[in-house]
Amino acid sequence: MKVLSIVCQKGGCAKTTTAINLAVEATRRGLEVALIDLDPQVSACDWKDIRGDKPPVVAATPVPHLERTLRAAAEGAADLAIIDTAGRANDAMSAAARAADLILMPLQPSLADLNTVSATLDIIRISGGKPIRALLARVRVAGNRAEETIAWLAARGVEACPSTLGERVIFQDAYAMGLGVSEAEPGGKAAEEIHQVYNYTSLLLGLPTQREIADEKARSARKRTA
Repeated sequence: MKVLSIVCQKGGCAKTTTAINLAVEATRRGLEVALIDLDPQVSACDWKDIRGDKPPVVAATPVPHLERTLRAAAEGAADLAIIDTAGRANDAMSAAARAADLILMPLQPSLADLNTVSATLDIIRISGGKPIRALLARVRVAGNRAEETIAWLAARGVEACPSTLGERVIFQDAYAMGLGVSEAEPGGKAAEEIHQVYNYTSLLLGLPTQREIADEKARSARKRTA
């Protein structure tokens, strides 16, 4: 099982939006996914309440129980665990960073968000220095702030995802329906952005492709009928 942690010191930078949409995208590719909500506001759990029985599994988890929850997910044959954290919750971020195979740091291309980068990187460094990628989110169509922010991050040794998430109403609308954007508006720009971010992160994590998953399920079915 691979672990993807979503961390940033700044609130309102689309951490939960990123977590739930990547979880939905992974399930659509055939993966078993556990979404772990360390945020006291339990926004991911609220989304799951609306979503009902459809995957992924979402678990509200106190920070001291994170290791136990991850172990249960692995024993339950999860392919991917995604950990959603709160802004300014250093204990949750530290625990998520320690558990991660890869860390995503969502940021808006704004001064307020960039001012939190050093503090976030310090927490990650102290927690074991796991691989990290920045993800620019809530990016507006007009202007070149995204490009400037990517260059600013690169100058500080932080690589950014080549794809960004735009400031799109469909992210809010999909959440309100208990859906991911790839379900609510499959052919839309937001769905394509999530598709690209998922492809990038799954490559870094070494997750199986959709074809590999289908082949493995076919082999398992043949074994059961042999």
